[in-house]
Amino acid sequence: MSMKWNDTPHKNPLARARGLGAAHSGVTHWWHQRITAVSNLVLMGWLIWTVTQMPVWTYETFTVWLAHPVNAVLMILTILSTFYHAVLGTQVVVEDYVHNEGFKIVKLAAIRLAFIAAGVAGIFSILKIAFA
Repeated sequence: MSMKWNDTPHKNPLARARGLGAAHSGVTHWWHQRITAVSNLVLMGWLIWTVTQMPVWTYETFTVWLAHPVNAVLMILTILSTFYHAVLGTQVVVEDYVHNEGFKIVKLAAIRLAFIAAGVAGIFSILKIAFA
């Protein structure tokens, strides 16, 4: 298997090193991970506190709670933040540990599509309950 950093007789050291260094886009990714981590802490804190304050755990109680506009909006923000944070984290793992470029691209696309589908399903469910 040929990797772009392999030592071949046809490449000089500079050619082998190109594409392996900083792409000057890692800082944005790093900031997005940190921002979503902080927002996840706040939103999960809200969710845990709110859910523990429910007097009774029934379907009707939960749907009434989720139908409240503030709760519905905060739940949608929770889904968006957690799924985006998960996409960023899994992207780093794939980029670090999958070395076949073709498989890496397919894997990253599949991960994004799976998280987008799960996020859309979650948001749809919240909106269905909120507007029912």
